[in-house]
Amino acid sequence: MILKEILDHLNTATHPVAKALHKGENFKVLAMGFTKGMVLKEHQAYLPSKLFVLKGSVIYIEGENEFPLSVFDEILIPVNVLHSVKALEDSLCLLTQG
Repeated sequence: MILKEILDHLNTATHPVAKALHKGENFKVLAMGFTKGMVLKEHQAYLPSKLFVLKGSVIYIEGENEFPLSVFDEILIPVNVLHSVKALEDSLCLLTQG
């Protein structure tokens, strides 16, 4: 149901929509939805993280480096490094932390 909720919210959202799928004492799994052109603004991860693309395509941006990701691609996100994500098309991603 959570993924469906995200897709429903995207119909009127102006920024990425994220919801927790599962969390425990030392980890969290988030689902994130984007419509084409949406940007998850620059921020830092405070736990080891990995971004997985389930649908669509995004660009993971870290400093001057850009990493295009499409369905089933994944990328490790370093701790304390500024990064952002931009949707090239309507997309659905998972983010694991911890």
